[in-house]
Amino acid sequence: MFKAELLERTARFRSAEDDPARKLASCPALVLNADYTPLSYYPLSVWPWQTAIKAVFLERVDIVASYERLVHSPSLDMQIPSVIALRQYVRPSEFPAFTRFNVFLRDRFSCQYCGSQQHLTYDHVVPRRLGGKTTWENIITACAPCNMKKGGRTPRMARMQPLLAPIRPTSWQLIQHGKKFPPNYLHETWRDWLYWDIELEE
Repeated sequence: MFKAELLERTARFRSAEDDPARKLASCPALVLNADYTPLSYYPLSVWPWQTAIKAVFLERVDIVASYERLVHSPSLDMQIPSVIALRQYVRPSEFPAFTRFNVFLRDRFSCQYCGSQQHLTYDHVVPRRLGGKTTWENIITACAPCNMKKGGRTPRMARMQPLLAPIRPTSWQLIQHGKKFPPNYLHETWRDWLYWDIELEE
């Protein structure tokens, strides 16, 4: 069974029984690549229902699964797609963009000095005043208290060694980290296409 604390992080799947009365805004489509893997895990690759239907008519995607919810036009009644797959494979870039969000994701949304997941910001390992650069290899996630405690010093000067040395991650590495942070609500038709890393106990 799942560990109790992990249940709080596990996705809650919405039943398809509620589909007929579902608001259109609550009918996003999970977007899969041509190899039937999600384009991205975190944030999860989803399109609004209008975009999904337009892509269907433009023959850019195949419908894998649908909601029971219908949309109507003078000439057509159509179920809203819940899972779609691109017909043309999109090759992911080898390395992700250098953004604050991706730094947090690389570091699993945890302070690299104390492990806290609260009040996160980022820190230059080697301070800029000492020549430190704003790069993957010199930026780590830090909580505000640790950031203030370290100040403009190096980890050795502050006696605060990072838990892990900062690296430039690959896109594949970030995808693996993203699997550990599922969204709170997912439609049950998405279940077969999402492989979240949830720890099980005997």
